[in-house]
Amino acid sequence: MFRQYISDVELARRRLFSLNRIEGRVRAEERSEELAAFLTIYAYIPQEGDSLLAIAARCNIPYGTIASLNGISNMEDPLGSFILLPSMPGIFIHELPDTDLQMLLFSARSETGVQVTIPGAGRSERFYFFPGDDFSATERIFFLNRGFQFPLREFRLTSSFGPRINPVTGGHSNHRGLDLAAPEGTEVFAARAGIVTEIGYDSILGRYIIVSHDNNWVSLYGHLSAVNVRERAEVRAGSMIGRVGSTGQSTGPHLHFELHHAGQSRDPERYLRLFQ
Repeated sequence: MFRQYISDVELARRRLFSLNRIEGRVRAEERSEELAAFLTIYAYIPQEGDSLLAIAARCNIPYGTIASLNGISNMEDPLGSFILLPSMPGIFIHELPDTDLQMLLFSARSETGVQVTIPGAGRSERFYFFPGDDFSATERIFFLNRGFQFPLREFRLTSSFGPRINPVTGGHSNHRGLDLAAPEGTEVFAARAGIVTEIGYDSILGRYIIVSHDNNWVSLYGHLSAVNVRERAEVRAGSMIGRVGSTGQSTGPHLHFELHHAGQSRDPERYLRLFQ
């Protein structure tokens, strides 16, 4: 079966190369539809020690192709009980993109791709297929990055991590996070997938949320006006969990954001994508 799959991959790659050479005489949609006719899908049960990169190398298919088809959002996502292996390089975007990566892939492509229906676990799903396409540099960084993403889409950094003069008391203090100014009610998003381990109210932090992540990481969101999750809820990166407020010790609407690793405060600017 593996030999048959590799044969299909070689055939699809030859056809892709052939049509790329005459691309100027073939409209993009016609080219994509003709290439999609050479697409076959195989199911594979990952073995112990398998990884996405190893499987991609063995199959001569870009890891971006396998990841986009199987809903793998980053390098930390598990492979699952089985994965689908396409015979042709390209990018698959679900017809209803609902992950950060799928939305990024969708927004970066002006064409709609070729609509294909692919059988899955108990049901078929429809995708837009872009033959021969691969992750852009931005998409690759997004996929490979194991760090955190910003909890706000738009903000103004008003206070960094470390020593500072407390804006309320006027005394010297050690600021354990970032203050991100934004209008009251602005949506706050989970910086990484995890479990909500605490929701409460503190005289300084105001209304706050604590999310625990893998590898002993914890994120904290303070001064909230509203909380939109429950304790013990599982959240994914980018899930809306609350809204910006000015509760607790605060001079105006903003989000106080902290990161902790193994019980130690860490400077979020070292781990958030925007500052890298």
